[in-house]
Amino acid sequence: MPELPEVETTRLKIEPYLKGRRLAYLEHGASLRYQDTHLAAGRTVARLSRRGKYLLLELEDPGEDPLHLVVHLGMTGGFRFQATPHTRVTLHLEDAAPLYFQDARRFGKMVVVKPGQYAGMPTLAGMGPEPLSEDFTEAGFVKALAGGNKMVKPWLLSQAPVAGVGNIYADESLWAARIHPAQTRLKKSEVKRLYTAIRETMKAAVLAGGSTLSDGSYQQPDGLDGLFQTRHNVYDRAGKPCNRCGTPIQKIVLAQRGTHFCPHCQILDTGRM
Repeated sequence: MPELPEVETTRLKIEPYLKGRRLAYLEHGASLRYQDTHLAAGRTVARLSRRGKYLLLELEDPGEDPLHLVVHLGMTGGFRFQATPHTRVTLHLEDAAPLYFQDARRFGKMVVVKPGQYAGMPTLAGMGPEPLSEDFTEAGFVKALAGGNKMVKPWLLSQAPVAGVGNIYADESLWAARIHPAQTRLKKSEVKRLYTAIRETMKAAVLAGGSTLSDGSYQQPDGLDGLFQTRHNVYDRAGKPCNRCGTPIQKIVLAQRGTHFCPHCQILDTGRM
């Protein structure tokens, strides 16, 4: 599933193309998955923003209240400048070629709402601070995680303590911080290491254009692969030597998600479970 780095890369690539342009209409055949898109017709894309794994197209029309076209890429969704066999939505523009939303597995969603009216999207409504913003502070993260009885990786995936961290970047950040994914009752020193690891990992992944895995499900809008997968230390590296100590990386299932870690560098302290 595209996570913050992949969604941010998408935003950076398509915002220059969409900003200031007027949407003629959105063409699709799935009104339950792509809801109220008719409300976007005739509106100008003022800017693109992002919250966690969600893209927000901010739409304006003189004399009308602003609207947001909220996009969740799902498992395999993404925008392309060229149509593909998996095109699900076509964004027709009044003065430029269309932009295409492709989604092989059809888990992506779109909805047009008033800004902030995200009650139908509980993950978006209850999302924590952006990890690369000033709102994401070490003190706030310590307060959210230190001493809690929830396993750290599932808690990160909930999006409550910090936005946009999914399966790949949770594994990578926990490896960098030397914390076992199932650890509970984190010490303050551990949370501080994890705070730094998340910020550094996310920044590096955005600069690399995200991660394109072997299934090729994520590519940038211009068809380029992301490059951060070449820097993965644990994710999708089960059985391969740890880049820090040489111990084979292990893969387990934690909260129904495949989870990668080094059993030597990331030791589970069962006394705190």
